[in-house]
Amino acid sequence: MNILFLSELFYPHGGGAELATYLYANLLSEAGFNIIVVTNRFIGELGVSRSKNLTVYRLPLFKGTESVKYSILRRVDVLFSSFMKKLMKWANVVYVPRFWFSAILLAKAYKKPVVTHVHDYIPICPLSNLYDVSKDAICDRKNAFCSVNCIYAYERNGRRSLKAALKSVLLNSSFGWYFGRVVGLSNAVICVSKAQRDLIVKNCALLRSKIHVIYNPLPETSRIDMDIGDDLGYFGGPSYMKGFRVLCKAAAYVNQVKHKPLRIRATKFSGFNKQVGKLLNELGIFAYGKLSNDEYRDLYKRIKAVIVPSVWAEPLPYVVTEAIMSGRLVVASSIGGIPEQVTGCKGAFLFDAGDYRRLAESILYVEGLSREKAVELGVKNREFVVKKFNNEEIAREFSNLLNEVID
Repeated sequence: MNILFLSELFYPHGGGAELATYLYANLLSEAGFNIIVVTNRFIGELGVSRSKNLTVYRLPLFKGTESVKYSILRRVDVLFSSFMKKLMKWANVVYVPRFWFSAILLAKAYKKPVVTHVHDYIPICPLSNLYDVSKDAICDRKNAFCSVNCIYAYERNGRRSLKAALKSVLLNSSFGWYFGRVVGLSNAVICVSKAQRDLIVKNCALLRSKIHVIYNPLPETSRIDMDIGDDLGYFGGPSYMKGFRVLCKAAAYVNQVKHKPLRIRATKFSGFNKQVGKLLNELGIFAYGKLSNDEYRDLYKRIKAVIVPSVWAEPLPYVVTEAIMSGRLVVASSIGGIPEQVTGCKGAFLFDAGDYRRLAESILYVEGLSREKAVELGVKNREFVVKKFNNEEIAREFSNLLNEVID
């Protein structure tokens, strides 16, 4: 079977969605499927790479500094090129794992079945997160269109310029609401958790009969020895949505009742002045920039638990998966697909999203565990998750869906 992946970003670029796309491409190619991936080309990358049944074509689709979602939709010239015409004729199934929704329309014109993979809430929320920053709550979707205040607050909260925020308001409050309708043209839509599916179906009955839940594959992450320190880890940067504000409040609360200073190793921070860095250090938060894979492994040796205090309903965050696969304890918000990931794990501790006091209590409990106990629970976490999310079974579910849309 020939499967055409149209993914504007491909690992190592992007985030969890792109990692999942990369893992699926490899799993399916190893299972005998012929896979072609079309993605963006960044500086220093080869235009074409091949490995067994997997071929990746990298084209200059957009600049690295541009907004991916709308930049890829503008490239109708690529869709109508002779190159894409050949690929469409070659493909048995067209697979859209992210935002290249215009490709759905082209595939339908060629009468090709389409499978769209949804890693967020883009069919029902143009910002993809279904969270109203202006109200500090999951969006209630009482209105047909996204609130202008919500879009503006989200962008400004993310430290975007006034010009960029206004541009986002214009695009997302108009064109953004057509995404759900276009996704609805797909033969099948994959959600990555039951929680995500339920929220999407609740707000878009059109997709009810087309949605299938298939958990994302596990990355090849080996267990990392906990042999340097007993610190905690947080990998969400200064993001409001990732719960950084909640973490800061919890850290301040912990430091009021704890004699020994709290030590949280936090990544994805950049552009802060020394004064802000000093304030974070006083809370016990030690900020790093973007780290390489080797640097992450070194950092993991210093921590015994990873904190995931997200306030939005993350469908199935890979940061949780990677923490467990590395043999670490997890302290996370009980929201979105996170409970599905960790239910049954003895070394996972959930708290209500936004409740910094409960987060602080969980931090104090984890800090009180000996390193030996933390290692024991971390090993059990990993063993449980490897059995629960079996890559062979996940690949089989995916391939069965591909066969279903062809029939």
